[in-house]
Amino acid sequence: MADLLNVANQFIDFYYQKFDENRAELAPLYRDDSMLTFESESRQGVSPIIEKLTSLAFQKVRHAVSTKDAQPNGRGGVILLVTGHLFVDDGENPLGFSQCFQLQQDGAGQWYVFNDLFKLVMG
Repeated sequence: MADLLNVANQFIDFYYQKFDENRAELAPLYRDDSMLTFESESRQGVSPIIEKLTSLAFQKVRHAVSTKDAQPNGRGGVILLVTGHLFVDDGENPLGFSQCFQLQQDGAGQWYVFNDLFKLVMG
């Protein structure tokens, strides 16, 4: 379990750093069988996912992670649940978010995002 927590922590730190700096650089984390559901809108495959992420309405974003939990998925992968706040375009009022990832290993043993679900938490 310690190895999975290490994978989870490294992934979360890397993912949000890249998302905040340059979302296009997230492409290597996805594969053709990856699926993203962002605010109930789904995309499958690397190009459609990156198109969605790079076309989001805000120019600047900063994630502040509050919690992160990880569990093995029983198939050699990891399920992650992340909660936190988004600071968008220098706004002073952060938006709550929840994001769930399922990480898998490809044939070369590289971790990638198989499932990615994102939701703003309003209210």
